[in-house]
Amino acid sequence: MRRGLQFGFALLLLAPVMAALAAAPPASPAAIELLRTAPTPGGGQAYSLTLQALGLMTVLTLLPAIVLSMTAFTRIVIVLSLLRQALGAAQAPPNQIIVGLSLFLTIFVMAPTLDDIQRTALAPYVENKISFEDALVKAEVPMKKFMLAQTRQSDLKLFFDLRNQPKVQTPMDTPMTLLVPAYMISELRTAFTIGFLIYIPFLLIDLITASVLMSMGMMMVSPVMISLPFKFLVFILVDGWALIVGSLASSFQG
Repeated sequence: MRRGLQFGFALLLLAPVMAALAAAPPASPAAIELLRTAPTPGGGQAYSLTLQALGLMTVLTLLPAIVLSMTAFTRIVIVLSLLRQALGAAQAPPNQIIVGLSLFLTIFVMAPTLDDIQRTALAPYVENKISFEDALVKAEVPMKKFMLAQTRQSDLKLFFDLRNQPKVQTPMDTPMTLLVPAYMISELRTAFTIGFLIYIPFLLIDLITASVLMSMGMMMVSPVMISLPFKFLVFILVDGWALIVGSLASSFQG
């Protein structure tokens, strides 16, 4: 199920490219070049269609890793998983629902970044205004802006120190090999911080339930079984799903 959702996310991102390829006139067999690179006037390299298709397939292969490590998916799925544990419901909602909700929340949060990539990189490349190499460079800029806005300076400094990398002049000059792990660590810390805040009210319900059962002499009754309906009731009364989803979406805007 998870792979199916990720494949659907890939098709959503690649729909403009597939439409452009379908609209292109068919090339004759003699005109098809398998492997070719040619210099461009700007000093870059122009790649043949076969190499571009190979690069596209490589991106598709790495798409699950990109979704997990360079988007809002990590924070969202961890918070929703911790919410389920805090409620005490073993399989409600099931993993497929959590992953699906996390995926579409990720698309919602990443929509401005994806729009920037579409406008500055994908659309000019489909219209043959820029090369494949230039499109990759331009697509990297919005992703860096998003990740830098969510990454703590201490995490960036950690990886700079581990590699003995000299300081960069501007944050946008940070290499992706350092930015991605720093971003992931920051996302894990933020997700566990939100999870801790979610746990507190449900933990209080468990403690109150256990105290009441002890005072009534019902020590053999599981407090978790008794407190579960009260947790659901409190969660419904405060409109918990809207509160959690709204807080998660707004946490990426701060």
